Amino acid sequence: MKNPNGELTLSRPKTETSVRKISIPQDAIDLLMAEHGKHPENPYMFPSPATGEMYYPDSVVNLHKKILKDAGLPHIRFHDLRHTFATMALQNGVDVKTVSSMLGHYDVGFTLRTYTHATRQKQDEAAQTMGSFMAQVM
Repeated sequence: MKNPNGELTLSRPKTETSVRKISIPQDAIDLLMAEHGKHPENPYMFPSPATGEMYYPDSVVNLHKKILKDAGLPHIRFHDLRHTFATMALQNGVDVKTVSSMLGHYDVGFTLRTYTHATRQKQDEAAQTMGSFMAQVM
């Protein structure tokens, strides 16, 4: 958030559900540790090369756009990465309660309503599985 002088300041998130522990794969931890090793005295994981301070939020969005363009990928909003994660997690069998918790949603119902398309696909797969099972039994 910016203070009245227009400077970035660190503050607590808006809601308590935004403060949470998350699990990440060991490979990601290793990459983050290596990155931090490049600037061990800096408190920021990804300091701005220009200032050594934290990036302005607009800079992160612009960097995201540049990465997509350089990779020849279509534009998606930075926030859409969150939706991609949630959809892929649900489609690959991560239970909705876990996904909801990782996203910091207040209740699972919101997650279910938001990602109906992903949970619908899992329901269709479950119906196919049960249909195959029933065909074998009968």
